[in-house]
Amino acid sequence: MKKLGLATALLLAMTGAQAYQFEVQGQSEFIDNTVNDKDFSGAVQGTYYFKDVDASKGPLAEAAFLNQASNVSASYTYGEYDVDADNIDQTSHTFGAKGEAYIPTKVVPAYASASYSHTITDNKGGVANDNGDRYALELGAVVAPNFLVAVGYTSVADQTSYDAFNMFNNGVAKAAIEKDTINEDQDAITARTKYVGAIDGTNMSIGFDAGLVYGEENAYNLGTTLYVTPKLSVGVSYLESDLADLNKAIGANVNYFITPAVAVGASFVDVNAENESRDTQTVGLNAKFRF
Repeated sequence: MKKLGLATALLLAMTGAQAYQFEVQGQSEFIDNTVNDKDFSGAVQGTYYFKDVDASKGPLAEAAFLNQASNVSASYTYGEYDVDADNIDQTSHTFGAKGEAYIPTKVVPAYASASYSHTITDNKGGVANDNGDRYALELGAVVAPNFLVAVGYTSVADQTSYDAFNMFNNGVAKAAIEKDTINEDQDAITARTKYVGAIDGTNMSIGFDAGLVYGEENAYNLGTTLYVTPKLSVGVSYLESDLADLNKAIGANVNYFITPAVAVGASFVDVNAENESRDTQTVGLNAKFRF
């Protein structure tokens, strides 16, 4: 009976079930810069939603957001980074746990999130290893239909530490800029907005997001996504920081749901280094499975 139940669940997912409670994602990025073209990362993320998520309306990629689906998730990213000229040989492990909650009120739905990330940096060649933590809290509200506004606080330890969920969702290059913008042993204030809405008279939708980080330095990002159909989306993004070196990143991505439960995608990020010859490009591939 257990085998029959598992087979039935798998069949429903593969053939287009319109509701889900679990989501598992995987991705890998290939990193090319002026000092090395052999770096890469691999990541996995799992999310559990407390109630079934209805994916029958709007873009499939935004089903959880449109449903205001409270959840818990875990993420892990592995990365390798080598620079022969500087004798840098690093292996990085970043773990994260996060909870998100949408809370109905008499005025507007309230939003809250809390996350913890831990980064282990394994340095070779005689350089000491590193372990770093970070904590983040956000509070906000859905001030209009499908329009979220949130502000937050992030605390970063006096060691290298990345946001595991930023790294997974936006790529290692942007996560590195965000990490350097806050710097080590710092507190940071963050703010962001997100909106997804239908385009009248069409089967398309449009999404916008923007964010600010106030740490040792400051950074802002802007992004927009066109959902050509509920299954297909294309997006572009821009990130700029006050950092003196790696301070601008332009990204593009495309995602397609083969079924309402299975999706694949690709991404590209170009990072401009103004004061040093270390421009960076990343190419990412990803897949997700819902059940």
